[in-house]
Amino acid sequence: MVLTIYIKMALYSEKVMDHFLNPRNVGVIEDADGIGEVGNAKCGDIMKIYLKIKDGIVEDVKFETFGCGSAIASSSMATELIKGKPLEEVKELTNKAVTEALDGLPAHKLHCSVLAEEAIQKALDDYYSKQK
Repeated sequence: MVLTIYIKMALYSEKVMDHFLNPRNVGVIEDADGIGEVGNAKCGDIMKIYLKIKDGIVEDVKFETFGCGSAIASSSMATELIKGKPLEEVKELTNKAVTEALDGLPAHKLHCSVLAEEAIQKALDDYYSKQK
């Protein structure tokens, strides 16, 4: 049992483990300006991102994720990467940037960083749709 856990942990960087065990920005923003929810039917991961935007800046961001450690770590890191950033920068966030910030993900877990990117883009789409 201990050996199995060690082997699985060896697949993940220290940053992935840190963001999984100590996720940042977890929760809900009740009066969010933009909300994005995505899921992957194949693996069962579901992510929901909440944005609070003021003067074109992401003032606050929260997430709820149901999924594996890589999904939680990707959500946590993605929120850290966009918090306090102007929307023009947030639009440019890629799954590659999330993966690099986590010091990598195993190939079979890269879809988690894609979900994080997609959830943020959907939250931005939601925000912009409300501005029209």
